Amino acid sequence: MAFATGPSPERPALGHPSSVVIVGAGQGGYQTAASLREHGFGGRLVLIDAEDELPYERPPLSKAYLKGEVDESQLWLRPVSYYARQSIELVAGSVTAVDPAARTVRLADGSVFGYGHLVLATGATARTLGVPGSGLRGVHTLRTAQDAAALRSSLGAARRVVVVGAGFIGLEFAAAARRAGCEVTVVEALDRPLARVLSARTAEHFTRLHRREGSRLLFGQGVAALHGDDLGRVASVELADGSRLPADLVLAGIGVIPRTGLAAAAGLRVSGGIAVDSSLLTSDPHISAIGDCAAFPQVRSGNRLRLESVQNAVGHAEAVAARLTGTGRGYAELPWFWSDQFATTVQIAGLDEGHDTEVVLGEDPDAFSVLLFRGGELQAVESVNRPTDHLAARQLLDRGMVLNPADATAPGFTLRGHLTSHRGGSAVPVG
Repeated sequence: MAFATGPSPERPALGHPSSVVIVGAGQGGYQTAASLREHGFGGRLVLIDAEDELPYERPPLSKAYLKGEVDESQLWLRPVSYYARQSIELVAGSVTAVDPAARTVRLADGSVFGYGHLVLATGATARTLGVPGSGLRGVHTLRTAQDAAALRSSLGAARRVVVVGAGFIGLEFAAAARRAGCEVTVVEALDRPLARVLSARTAEHFTRLHRREGSRLLFGQGVAALHGDDLGRVASVELADGSRLPADLVLAGIGVIPRTGLAAAAGLRVSGGIAVDSSLLTSDPHISAIGDCAAFPQVRSGNRLRLESVQNAVGHAEAVAARLTGTGRGYAELPWFWSDQFATTVQIAGLDEGHDTEVVLGEDPDAFSVLLFRGGELQAVESVNRPTDHLAARQLLDRGMVLNPADATAPGFTLRGHLTSHRGGSAVPVG
């Protein structure tokens, strides 16, 4: 998901540091450490995280892990021996303060770590339902491995599940709950699922998909309160219109809040996230920010935005590691995303910051691509069960090849064919 917050100025980076401290051991934090070593960084490298876990993958939490197809050790990005071999210090603890003048971070236990360069990979925290009853047992969010473990345990005994929010996390969990045999109702305040990230055409496909699989989807509905039983467990969800939905498990899938508190307290600029330039540098040249917490300038529009995706976190991490070792330049990767629900995969290439024209490729209602144009320029491509289209779209957009709506509606047009016809030719950059 992207959040635009305005343009960003540029500043030169400083020299190579002798030590790097990374706050946050999610995908971005782990990748920063790994890439620094891959680029030959030989200084002290400290990776700090509040979770007392080895760095792990998050996407399987709402998919394979939730369904019991993988265990915790299969989520690990690397075994513990890797960090010892690479001389990466893993520290479990909460960072409570950053002192830019002294170049130190302080943990809740009082320990202090000095840094030559600091990387904030603090991620985001799941939004909770701000309504009466949101603290009842059986009400969950899904962000961490601990969240997923609690959900997986609860899912086995649940019969009636209510999912609040029809974003990717909400719908992926809804699919898993249906596969587990639960009655599922999805409640969404907007008029369709995935409204902030997908076109109406693709969103309608997911409405049909979930209803076909037996879920109930309610749109234009807000949640007023949650009600519990005598034991303090959730028993029903009250909607804004006064109606109630029976529930013994509720998932709040209503988005996340970037963790910017440390940055703000340290005097760094915060605007929709920790503000960074195209090199991922904050307003302090000794501090970078990456991943879900960072608001960075989008390569095409220049608008500052925040993206919640593995691809973005990994790309940020690799760019920072390359900069700190003098082997790379600013971050300018094409955004791409994916989601698996039931037997359907949607893959998104590019970023739709407001389109005015759509072109649909494919006649199969369960396998198609939607090309999104603005002012005749291709912005993004949403592909449902068409992986070849997705791969071609990523190359077209990444290379800046010209494609207009007239070309896309010509008889026999395919993205792969368009890419092949321009490969080796004089592609004209756009944007």
